[in-house]
Amino acid sequence: MTIRGIDHIGITVPDIKAATRFLIEALGAELIYQSVAPDEKDLDNESQQKTLRLVPGTVIKAIRMLKLHHGPGIELFEMQGPDQREPLRASDFGLQHFAVYTDDIAAALQQFKEAGGEVFTAPQPLGFPTEKGEGNQFCYGRTPWGTIVEFITWPSPMPYEQDTSLRRWKP
Repeated sequence: MTIRGIDHIGITVPDIKAATRFLIEALGAELIYQSVAPDEKDLDNESQQKTLRLVPGTVIKAIRMLKLHHGPGIELFEMQGPDQREPLRASDFGLQHFAVYTDDIAAALQQFKEAGGEVFTAPQPLGFPTEKGEGNQFCYGRTPWGTIVEFITWPSPMPYEQDTSLRRWKP
């Protein structure tokens, strides 16, 4: 195998300082480093437009790398460009959400709400027959800039485990 797993996810946000603060307060993220300081003057935006296939005229304002306690990093981009749009809806093509595992879903959702996130529903039992189990739950929410986050916990073995030796990643 040449792929070990997900290294990081990238999220474009309207305000990198506010998004960093939110992710620290809501998910316990930590800022590892800043790749591009806010309004850095030496960044070659034209080269970045080609590398990332950005809309011509897009300016990268800042880039930061954060980490969660376990799992992939979160790379935040603050960009300004022509015709920027709201994040995709779950029914649109493309990456629709990222999920975080928690041992205490109620506490995690409360922390998310207190930091400014919107929680869609109360935690729900995992409903697919392959995932059901005592205490196995999930819930979706939205960050202040619109990215959808799923909170998930499965303290009980899942039924799919009876049919294969493969397992989902669990911190």
